[in-house]
Amino acid sequence: MATAPDTATEPRVDGKARGGWLRSLTAGGSEGNEQLTAITGLILIVLLVVIAATILRIRQLISVHLFVGLLLLGPVALKMASTGYRFVRYYTRDPVYRRKGPPELALRLMAPVVVLTTVAVFVSGIVLLFVGPANRGSLVLIHKVSFVVWAVFVGIHILGHARDYFGGALHAAPRTPAGGSAGGAGRVISIAGAIVAGLVLAIVLIPEFGVWTSHFPHHHHH
Repeated sequence: MATAPDTATEPRVDGKARGGWLRSLTAGGSEGNEQLTAITGLILIVLLVVIAATILRIRQLISVHLFVGLLLLGPVALKMASTGYRFVRYYTRDPVYRRKGPPELALRLMAPVVVLTTVAVFVSGIVLLFVGPANRGSLVLIHKVSFVVWAVFVGIHILGHARDYFGGALHAAPRTPAGGSAGGAGRVISIAGAIVAGLVLAIVLIPEFGVWTSHFPHHHHH
């Protein structure tokens, strides 16, 4: 069959590559999954602190808020995929994940709220970016409320797992070099890939920031 020359630019090509990195990513089993979740969690903490700072001074830092918000999309998607993967493996009765026991009750109860508010925050944020301040309507309220609920739940989740995050991330560090654990390279690639994906998205959308930066000029009078 004829292959169209432009297929290389289509996202579907990822499918083939994903098989390879997904295998190496999940090769470390449940331990590898924990390390991946821990490192991604640490990156999220740093980015969330930056986002919180921009909210306090949104007029001056609107462009930073937009940039970091878009950058966050990569690690947030990876974190949801990593946590979701563990849920799926446990509930499909994978023996390694069954031995680790079920995901904690609090995690299971929080999961739907975290997923819904994550989607609400990012979808409302991206729509706001494109519609601009003039047509924002109730979207800003949706964005703010979903962010507060999301931040509270993510905060509880991060505090509840602080030991895992710091322990998991530290354990991962020495094992990542060449002789490392089976999924070490895959984890590094997936985390780097998530950050790069977020960065690319943020950079590509910088031209859209103009309508917001002009709405919030840097000088202090209204």
